[in-house]
Amino acid sequence: MNPVWLTPAVAYLLGSVPFGLLVVKARGGPDVRSVGSGNIGAANVWRSVGAISGALTLAFDAGKGYLAVWWASRSSGGNLRWITLAAVLAVIGHMFPVWLGFHGGKGVATALGVLLPICPLAVAAAGALWLAVVIVSGYSSLGSIVATVAFPILLYWLYAPHHAPPTYLILGTVSISVLILAKHRANLRRLVAGTENRLRFRR
Repeated sequence: MNPVWLTPAVAYLLGSVPFGLLVVKARGGPDVRSVGSGNIGAANVWRSVGAISGALTLAFDAGKGYLAVWWASRSSGGNLRWITLAAVLAVIGHMFPVWLGFHGGKGVATALGVLLPICPLAVAAAGALWLAVVIVSGYSSLGSIVATVAFPILLYWLYAPHHAPPTYLILGTVSISVLILAKHRANLRRLVAGTENRLRFRR
């Protein structure tokens, strides 16, 4: 079998590895689903368990996304359609992991990992935007929402000089953004109500 046909399964399974849960358990902490917001992502791990566990979760969640895209690129000879498909499925895997009854994270770190090799300039700009919003507001979720909304526009501007991204890449990126925003519905409600948890940089 041509390994490229394994790309959807490989990308989903890589994305579905619940590193937030595994990192906290490996460091002797509680089930991260039982603390804070109950989310397995880096922000909840950081807030609820500590900066080291949060940073490790961020790195591993981004890394698995990067690895999924690397696999797609290697097995397809750099075909951007397969790479885009792998990017979307890795994020879906993180959000709906088979190992946790399809209840996963919000996909921000994994999206960072899958999009970094596709357009590092757009990722850097989105990261700077996230950081600026978090510093000003104190809300990681608000930074994630703003960066997620902005990313397809940043990709369009920064993908390549004088060249717009292919339509399927734009659609894939917009799909990732919509999925992330849908996962942040509760955060949006809490932000409006003024009850959202702030991200503390010290613990």
